[in-house]
Amino acid sequence: MPGQITAPKNLCLLRLSAIGDVCHAVAMVQHIQRHWPETKITWVIGKIEASLLQGLDNVEFVIFDKKAGLQGYRELRAQLKSRKFDLLLHMQVALRASLASLCIPAKVKIGFDRKRAIEGQWLFTNKRIAAQEHPHVLDGFMGFARALGLEPARPQWQMPITDQDMLWAGELFSGERPLAVICPAASKAERNWHARGYAQAADHLAQLGFLPVICGGPTELEQQLAAEISKLSQSRVENLVGKTSLKQLLAVLKLAHLVIAPDTGPAHMAVTVGTPVIGLYAHSNPHRTGPYLFQQYVVSCYQQAVQKQYGKPLSKLPWGIRAKGSDLMNDIAIDQVKDKIRQLIADHYPELSQA
Repeated sequence: MPGQITAPKNLCLLRLSAIGDVCHAVAMVQHIQRHWPETKITWVIGKIEASLLQGLDNVEFVIFDKKAGLQGYRELRAQLKSRKFDLLLHMQVALRASLASLCIPAKVKIGFDRKRAIEGQWLFTNKRIAAQEHPHVLDGFMGFARALGLEPARPQWQMPITDQDMLWAGELFSGERPLAVICPAASKAERNWHARGYAQAADHLAQLGFLPVICGGPTELEQQLAAEISKLSQSRVENLVGKTSLKQLLAVLKLAHLVIAPDTGPAHMAVTVGTPVIGLYAHSNPHRTGPYLFQQYVVSCYQQAVQKQYGKPLSKLPWGIRAKGSDLMNDIAIDQVKDKIRQLIADHYPELSQA
């Protein structure tokens, strides 16, 4: 698509989920805003994701309820029927999102390049972003800015954290040791490291002078994993699993000195507030989905797992191919995580290195 010569009056962004992906999308949105401050931006988004981003400067959110079935599409169409957007950035390949795009009146609908426009996304757009070789998800999103003639720069975020949420987090941990947050659970159990490893990491952090804090959502899986970690740990561990809103979790992540997490939304939330992340990976390529600004702290057994399964070197496999298996994360050793903790502290908090 040729570069945009003048700023559009308005544009619509379609990215419904998930938490990590909408965090990546925020960087692209705010990049556009820095270049086109007068452009009105409307974002069609999922309900949970909107609860995290509500209050984002100069962005109107339109909630699409994916659980409402056909009624969700009717409501979206009714809400937007009197609107006309200059541009739609269709940033989700799922068929559900493409069907939602039919409810968004726009002159130009930009989607992914033909190779990435899977699930028939290319049928719902009339322009495409340029193809990219081996992009991180965030870089893939920045391709939409480039399609508008806005050359991407290093991503920056101004996340909507209220003073009230920061005050809540500050009072909760007032006078405490520096925080080390463990977000142990991803949406799929196979992506999670074992409770024993997390407990050993918590104990190591406590020995270094940190207060280990476990965070996560209210699901039974997350509650059980947190309880098991607490039981196995020999040190005091603060358990906030199921006790925070997404906004409050973001505030805790901002207060933290470091975060340990598998391939899950809070890892990317931490990146948006500048907190270093030790990412634990086995199933997905961390160069594609890892903590964007902190790839140097990733502990990964993805490459050996995927090469073993497919019998080819990683360079000969499709970008983003996933490794399969429920026990792959067991190949991550506690000593590897301790090494990354040591490296992170030396890089960011040298004053704590002698602890």
